[in-house]
Amino acid sequence: MTLTHLNARGEAHMVDVGDKPESQREATASGVIYMQSATLALLAEGGLPKGDVLATARIAGIQAAKRTHELIPLCHALALSKVAIDFHLDEAESCLQVLATCRLTGRTGVEMEALTAVSVACLTLYDMCKAVDKSMEIGRIHLDTKTGGKSGDYARQDDHRLQGATAPLIGDTATSPIVTGEGAAGEVSLGPRCDIAAPCIRVKCLAELRERLGVGEISVPFDRLPSSDVAGLKTALKAMDERFEGLDRGRVLCAVNQVMAGDATPLTSDDEVAFFPPVTGG
Repeated sequence: MTLTHLNARGEAHMVDVGDKPESQREATASGVIYMQSATLALLAEGGLPKGDVLATARIAGIQAAKRTHELIPLCHALALSKVAIDFHLDEAESCLQVLATCRLTGRTGVEMEALTAVSVACLTLYDMCKAVDKSMEIGRIHLDTKTGGKSGDYARQDDHRLQGATAPLIGDTATSPIVTGEGAAGEVSLGPRCDIAAPCIRVKCLAELRERLGVGEISVPFDRLPSSDVAGLKTALKAMDERFEGLDRGRVLCAVNQVMAGDATPLTSDDEVAFFPPVTGG
């Protein structure tokens, strides 16, 4: 077996495909991104802060396939006739499967285009969801099938995408509480977030909400909360500054320690709470 991207001197070079006959070629690749069950539910409901996650990831995957030659040094620029990105949500495994299919009539295959599309779509999913879940894990990216070309057809036999495999261990908020401050359960803080000496909650207002309220960050003494939850924090904020009445105007989302939360979510001192509109950037 020889490596076609090496010449007789062992140097890397682009393979000359000019003399090859044109044929219809197609390749399908897949990958998986694991996430917390709460994140998967938000994705399915369209409730994540950056907006339409799947539409954005689909466009990113298509763009990546078309520009594979700019990312992988020795790939040819190809006139793809089809790029399709599909998603399959798996609640049992708490993951989203990404599949990419590329097709053309040409002189070289589209395996790298399909693999690149899956990789970039998964990275985009991570970027779109990372505000609420940084524990996501991307894996199992591989070629599933290819047709056409001198080497013939290929179909992956040992399909480990989902069936019969153990999912990576990812912290679920239902069983693995976020380590925040020194609370009744003895949690240990990873580091101070507040800029005042007393136990407090660090509050951040993000994106358009920051502009609307005129507040970026503020520390709220924990003993000012009438109840140790997000609802109590909102009450304390409104008592401190009337501008926080804006938290009840329109749809405002909330995350505690970068995990999506609601009014009933409990708080401990040194927690970080972010309020933001449904669509943000960055």
